[in-house]
Amino acid sequence: MRFLTVAICTYNRGGRLPKLVMALRQQECPISFEILVVDNNSTDNTQVVLDKLAKMDGPAVRFVKEAKQGIVHARNRAIEESGNSTYLAFIDDDELPGSNWLNAAIDALERERAECVGGEIRVSLPFEERPFWLEGELLPFLGEVKNGPDPFWITDSSTPVWSGNVAYQTSIFSNGLRFDYRYNRQGHVIGGGSDEIMFHTLLDGGVRIRYRPDMLIEHLVERWRLKRSYFLKLHYKTGWRSGRWAHTEYGRTICGIPPFMMNQALRQWRKALPMVLRAERGGTRQAMNSAHALGLIIGRFRRWRESGKYST
Repeated sequence: MRFLTVAICTYNRGGRLPKLVMALRQQECPISFEILVVDNNSTDNTQVVLDKLAKMDGPAVRFVKEAKQGIVHARNRAIEESGNSTYLAFIDDDELPGSNWLNAAIDALERERAECVGGEIRVSLPFEERPFWLEGELLPFLGEVKNGPDPFWITDSSTPVWSGNVAYQTSIFSNGLRFDYRYNRQGHVIGGGSDEIMFHTLLDGGVRIRYRPDMLIEHLVERWRLKRSYFLKLHYKTGWRSGRWAHTEYGRTICGIPPFMMNQALRQWRKALPMVLRAERGGTRQAMNSAHALGLIIGRFRRWRESGKYST
């Protein structure tokens, strides 16, 4: 019998879970489904909330506690827990699904024979007017996904789908495929990237990935993310992880860092500083590029130090 597990990985957002679970229970879905909540060591009232939700009418709410901290461990626990299900869908604990979310996902997985499907993510900000520096091109770094109004097959990395709005055939995980622990993110901190690594792994492996704009969710962005420092730290950590874990090798290096990387970082910062000081359009984005370049250098240096190769 076909069965769907809808997974919510949560940490200290007990106050948001009732509205999310209610929205999921109101979904029309052509097959039976359960709601699996993976509690990643929450210290708020999450357990009390889950106890109450599990007793209410509607699709079953099942919850487990994942002791290993971080989103990667929580997502991988959801994969393990859904081993007997036909399909697995992920939605984040700071999101709400559109009314057709599950119908669209199942239609793509069954009728269109997709192995992975993702949809549009609309960013909802906690104020009416965006700050001047928060330009539209920065919204994808808050989770926005808008790949156009029509469904299509994803064949390259220019139109990604992310793990806050995605569904899979669980069979793709039968060979041991999991989210990469090296790109873990713990609690409400900045950075991560495990969903991007998963997306590229599936793409490189020839998995049939479908984009469905009618598989719509709303992402409720918290105020702590809406600072320029958040975007800079996010890009620094992304660069650091790339430098630390990517396996690209270069001929000539200084302390593990190829000279061209240092030159690029200097050029990026020379361009960014006057733009930021003059509050020019695009200044924040340029500063983000500069932070990424710096993180890349520090990450490669860390890799060099840990390799024990103290010669160029």
